[in-house]
Amino acid sequence: MIKTRAVCGRRVGLALSAVWLLCAVVWQRYCPHHPLLVPLLSAVPALAFAYAYRGRRSRLVRELERVREVAAAAQEVVLRPLPSRLEGIEMARGYLSASRGAAVGGDLYEVLATAHGLRAVIGDVRGHGLAAIGTVAAVLGSFREAAHEEAELAGVLRRLDRALRRHLGADGGEEFVTVLLLEIGPGGEVTALNCGHPWPYRLYEQPVGPALARQITPGDVLPPLGLFPLPAELPLARCTALRPGDALVLHTDGAEDARDAHGTFFPLRHALGEAAGSGPIIPAAVVAAVRAAVLRHTGGRLADDIALVALRNDRCPLPATFTPRVKRTSLR
Repeated sequence: MIKTRAVCGRRVGLALSAVWLLCAVVWQRYCPHHPLLVPLLSAVPALAFAYAYRGRRSRLVRELERVREVAAAAQEVVLRPLPSRLEGIEMARGYLSASRGAAVGGDLYEVLATAHGLRAVIGDVRGHGLAAIGTVAAVLGSFREAAHEEAELAGVLRRLDRALRRHLGADGGEEFVTVLLLEIGPGGEVTALNCGHPWPYRLYEQPVGPALARQITPGDVLPPLGLFPLPAELPLARCTALRPGDALVLHTDGAEDARDAHGTFFPLRHALGEAAGSGPIIPAAVVAAVRAAVLRHTGGRLADDIALVALRNDRCPLPATFTPRVKRTSLR
């Protein structure tokens, strides 16, 4: 619609210019004693055309700004901002889209507080940019329901698999989604199911020097969703409990695969340790620092979308001498 209006505006301007030019020629033909009138008449359509073009350009800029505002609002509905804290877990997220002008691409994430524990998902749709948003919406919509309704993490994954297959249909071709599901229990215990996704990094708080960053590899990895049916037995990975003060950083493969102009991969593990620094780990600071480091490393030229989610255990452990009080009720 915007393009059609722009074309019509240019045609109107050209038509007005042609009419004025014809009048100038006729005047010159039949009024040869006034040679200065021709350049004056020729200047009038040029000024009129410039004024019309400037007004049309201003309207086009305003319409494009409104379109971008609507697109940004729609993208935030699909990939909602995370709260800063849920169930004693401090969190932050960061996103970099490889498609210019898009705030959302082929990466997805969500963290929810449920009756079964804090549950998180991060994934990567094959491809990137606006074309992958439909698949992102289908997977996240299923997770936001299944995370509350399914008692076991395996049930959540099977719901995601069915939703993806319905979305892709019979002619889904080679489309797939890598998915990592995490569940953090009340005591910091972490369980996971991994379908072709990179394992997260664990940040250990250090009193002196940068935090220690290590990639966890607690279990087997299943193929990405969409390529093959899920097996009857799902390998649930049990990680070491997340101690108070420590953090997990979930990421998509775009972070580790990012390269500079010489083809050198981005050193994610080193960047995470430097970003966390010494002392308490602040998820928002970690995500912001890693995001800036990736942009510096690549010169702002990304080949793939990048998603980061940092989760820090901010729950205070109970003292060893703590004895819970039992409320006594009368039997009479």
